[in-house]
Amino acid sequence: MSATNTKIITGGTLIDGNGGPVVDNPVIVVEGARIKEVGVAGAVKVPADAEQIDAAGRTLMPGMMDLHIHLNMFNNRTFKNYRVATWEVSPELQQMYCLFHAQLCFEMGFTTLRDLGFISSRGLMTPQLCAVRDAIEAGIFAGPRMVVGGFTYITNSHLELILPRASLRPGFQNADGPWELRKLARTNLRTGCDVIKTCASGGGGTDKEEPDVRNMTQEELDAIVDEAHAFHKRAAVHCFTPEAHRMAVKSGCDTIEHMVFHDADSIEKILEAKIPVTPTLAHRTDHAIEIRREIGTPQFVLDKMKTIQPNCFDTFQVMHKAGIKVAMGTDMGYEPGMGTNAQELEIYVDLGMTPMEAIMTTTRNAAEALGMDEDIGTIEAGKFADILAVDGNPLDDIRVLQERQNIQLVIKEGEVFVDRRPGAAGKEVIHAEPGNWHKIDA
Repeated sequence: MSATNTKIITGGTLIDGNGGPVVDNPVIVVEGARIKEVGVAGAVKVPADAEQIDAAGRTLMPGMMDLHIHLNMFNNRTFKNYRVATWEVSPELQQMYCLFHAQLCFEMGFTTLRDLGFISSRGLMTPQLCAVRDAIEAGIFAGPRMVVGGFTYITNSHLELILPRASLRPGFQNADGPWELRKLARTNLRTGCDVIKTCASGGGGTDKEEPDVRNMTQEELDAIVDEAHAFHKRAAVHCFTPEAHRMAVKSGCDTIEHMVFHDADSIEKILEAKIPVTPTLAHRTDHAIEIRREIGTPQFVLDKMKTIQPNCFDTFQVMHKAGIKVAMGTDMGYEPGMGTNAQELEIYVDLGMTPMEAIMTTTRNAAEALGMDEDIGTIEAGKFADILAVDGNPLDDIRVLQERQNIQLVIKEGEVFVDRRPGAAGKEVIHAEPGNWHKIDA
């Protein structure tokens, strides 16, 4: 194997993503895109001509994942007022912002993102998301591995009400009844999405809509999930209520999105079905609510977000204690800011998780929820070399993952995309200083 294709990565400690004890003085041998061997200094044979990547004193860990993000939303990092941007920014330009948002997350150590879709004033944005994913996969742009979701929902549902009620809705973007919804799912799948995203209840971030509103019948939900599975794809269901949980479990979906309300029966059913849940708690904090206020969110939505906040945190604690598998997801869209995804992990720790458990939500658990755990999620021989070097130990302080300078190496599939090590030549994904780009609707 030539030197250009073999890398030796060394560090101070290793968190492999499996939840076991850390390894001191780790050595990771990478050949091409995959890990060939993991061991400790002195026990691993190092090829003489291999490229040496020294992260001495740093913590090595798997690339992180966010399984619930909306990169095509008009985010506070790039727009002053999302409601203005909805009308003034074309889907084509917003697609470029989608790539930029993905890169903001990537340079902070998020090597895999599951984007669960979006809608614009011109229709569903599934094609734009698929194009960004494909451009990254082709190597045209640097960015994270993307798993793309396509909105599949009924008329007047929570996902449709992301747009104002008076908005025109061109194209085939909503459907009613099982067969029409099957066609919408098939249309999204033909466009190229990897996941079908739907919703069984109301939500928190939209105008004049209560969370306990039912968003479709059981027959409709069953049809959507069945259609995804028929094409060997996965289905994610937005659920705010216990009744929505029961519907989602009955449908056989693959992940449940959000932690808001629960009852003992819904907890038991999710646990028995072994369906992972993404909490999306960064979206529920006072920080997020204040950002929403600053970017033009109506008071009704702000009040609703604040009202359900304690329920979200309580449901997280109940689900965690019950043993439900948690896969990290932020629901980052309008707020709190692309690239700040690791704040979600701090919330988990504050609510009772150990730092190791929190790290597993964004590594192994996330990979299992995606059905991609044979390739990603842990640092093990045979898997893709998605590896971070972190200055500091997140097991001592989970907040170290939030600081840009602490994320000193970002490696995806064996290629170094970010290198912030002192004394190194330096490498960044984005060359604009954070926050110095123009907000075009300002």
